[in-house]
Parts: sequence; C-alpha cells; structure tokens
Amino acid sequence: MTTSKQKLFTDFQNIVKRNRSCRRFDNSHKIDEKTLRQLIDLARNCASAANMQPLKYVICCDENKNSEIFSCLGWAAYLRDWKGPVKEEMPGAYIIILGDHNVSDRFWCDHGITAQTMLLGARFMGLGGCMFAAINIKKLKKTLNIAGHLEPKLVLAIGKPVEEIQIDDIGKDGDIKYWRDENQVHHVPKRKVEELIISTW
Repeated sequence: MTTSKQKLFTDFQNIVKRNRSCRRFDNSHKIDEKTLRQLIDLARNCASAANMQPLKYVICCDENKNSEIFSCLGWAAYLRDWKGPVKEEMPGAYIIILGDHNVSDRFWCDHGITAQTMLLGARFMGLGGCMFAAINIKKLKKTLNIAGHLEPKLVLAIGKPVEEIQIDDIGKDGDIKYWRDENQVHHVPKRKVEELIISTW
C-alpha cells in the first residue's frame, strides 16, 4: 500500500473508530434540514438488494416533535440506572428509516447499510449519532402519522456529541457490556481481531 493510500485508510479507520453510539448531545447545537438531506443523499447511493431501493425516510429537527420521538425509543439497555439523556443532552434531530411495502416486502440488510453510511457521514461532519432498533413502533407511527404500508426499521438520533467514548479490549471475564466510569467516560469492550478470524488459507 502506498503512503498516500495508507493515509487515506488511516483517516477512514479513525472515522470508523469514532463512529460509536453516542447517547448524549449538546442540545443547543441545532441540526438543520439541509444536513439531514445530505445524509440521506449519501444513503440513496448505497447498495440495495436487487436494487429495489425500498427505503423511505422521515426527517425531524423540530424540538417538540423530537421530544415525542424520544419517548418512543429504548436508550441504553446495559445502563440500568440511566433512563436516557436529560433535556440539555437530547439529540438535535432524527432520521426514521422506513421500509416501503408498496415497493417490496423484503428489505434484507438495506436499512443497516444505509444507517451505518449516514452515521459515518455524520461523524465526518463533526456530528454523532445512535442507531435504534428498540422502538415502540405503534406509538412512533401514530406520533408521526406514518402510513400503514411504511414499516419503521431503524431510528437514527443525530446531534453534536458531548460524550467521550473509549474502545477497550474485552477483559478476561468476557464481559461485552458497555459501561461508564466515574468520569462519565463511556467504555465499549470489543473483541480482538485475532478472535474474529477463525481460519486463513
């Protein structure tokens, strides 16, 4: 690998490492509609199974509606004593990823691909986000008046991070649960690459 390619790879690697699930934001930092549209423009260029492109999106940067969306999400299952961010640390915007059954009844992994792409894009913009699959779908559809043929698949919270997140190697006890230390640094245990590769040929 040439020096220039190595630098590009290192820069990309740093973006990926910084792309952690952020759950605390600077709520005074407003996210505009243009920014959310730019992220969706990234997503529409992603691969799609059979190129069906069955995903649709709802975007929200309205403070009152954001609060309603917030109440539909499960924020951090491993942090038993934490019910989610306080008002000052709530995200500035949301992107709801929907599967359109009028296009296809199979969404495969399209929503995962697009969600990760948008979160990487957000990090590149100096923002951060969190991907939610723990969703009260019935409540969310009612809150946003989502039509019956549209199925919420994931919700992305987007904002300006105020949370310090550190990647750690998994300890000898094998515990994979994320946790926060006394300084509120969010620790995320990850398996070593040697544990992931089961064979080479």
